[in-house]
Amino acid sequence: MPGKVSPDDLLAHVFGRTGTAAEDETVLQGPANGEDAAAIAPPGDETLVVSSDPISLAAEGVGSLAVPIATNDVAASGADPRWLTVVIMLPDEETDLEAITRDLDAAARDVGASIVGGHSEYVDQLERPLLSLTAIGTAEAFVPTGGAEPGDKVLLTKAAGLEGAAILAADFGDDLDVDDGVRERAEAFVEELSVLPDARAIRGHATAMHDPTEGGVAAGLLEIARASDVRLEVDRDAVPIREETERLCAAAGVDPLRIFGSGALLATVPSAAVDDCLAALEDAGLEGAEIGTVHELGADGDAELVLDGESLTEPIEDDLYPLWERADGDA
Repeated sequence: MPGKVSPDDLLAHVFGRTGTAAEDETVLQGPANGEDAAAIAPPGDETLVVSSDPISLAAEGVGSLAVPIATNDVAASGADPRWLTVVIMLPDEETDLEAITRDLDAAARDVGASIVGGHSEYVDQLERPLLSLTAIGTAEAFVPTGGAEPGDKVLLTKAAGLEGAAILAADFGDDLDVDDGVRERAEAFVEELSVLPDARAIRGHATAMHDPTEGGVAAGLLEIARASDVRLEVDRDAVPIREETERLCAAAGVDPLRIFGSGALLATVPSAAVDDCLAALEDAGLEGAEIGTVHELGADGDAELVLDGESLTEPIEDDLYPLWERADGDA
C-alpha cells in the first residue's frame, strides 16, 4: 500500500534514532510528528557546506552505507558533518524499517552528526529501498575538488574499491567463486567508508580533495582533473588495492579502480607536504599512498587522467551497473 509511514512506526523506528540530535544544542527543532521542517542554529562564523546523495542499488546494510556516502562529500570539502536530513522510500511494509533506521542512527553517531528531519513513505513501484540524504557541515576553510595545481602530488587514503568490494560481497557473493572468509572481510569494509578521519588528517595541506564514489578511483581522478583543468598522471601499480577487493573483482570480472570507491579519499597536495600528510594519516591509524602527479594541460588543452599511459577524458561508468542489470533481468 503506497503512502506515508504511519505515525506509530515513525515513533517506534525513526524519531528516537536521530544520531546526536538529542545532545546537539544547535538543533532547535528535530524530527517529530507534525513538524515539516528542522531548525538549526549554526555556530560562529564558519562556512556551511551542503551535499545531497541518494543510495538506491545496494540491498544489504543500506542505512550503514547511506550516512558515509552523504557525509563524505562534506568531509572532502574540509568540513565536519553536523546535520542530516533523510528521505526513506520503501517498496512495501515488509521492508525492514527497523534495521534501516537502526543503522542510520549508529552511522550518524559514528560521524557525530544529528539527523534533523526527512520523510518516510512506501512506493510500490520500487524493488528495493531508496534513501536520499542531505548532509550539512561546517568548515573553517573550504577545500574544492577543482583546486589541484601543476606540481602537486596525488594521494589516496586507505585503498581503492572498498565500497564496491563490500557490495560485491553482500549482493553478489553467492554467485562468485570466492571463499566465505574473503566475503566476510570485504563486507566489513562498510565500517571504513567514512573519510572524515582521512580528511581531518590532511585538509590543512590539501589543494583539492574528492570522494571517489560512482566509477571508483578512476572516475574520481578524472573529476579532479576536469574540475581543476589539469592533467593527472597516475601509476596503477601505486594505487593500493586490498587482497579481498582484488579477489572479488577478479571473480566478478570488474576493475577495482572502476567500482564504487567510498572509503578512500583522493587529495592533491604540494609536493613539500606529502611526507607530512602521510605521517598524519599514519598517526590517525590510516593507510595512505602517493599515486601520481598533477601537470599542466597537454597540447590539445583537454583535462585528462593518464593512467599507465592511457589517456582518459570521457566520463567513466561504474563496472557494477551491468551486474545489477543482469541480476534484475534474471529476477
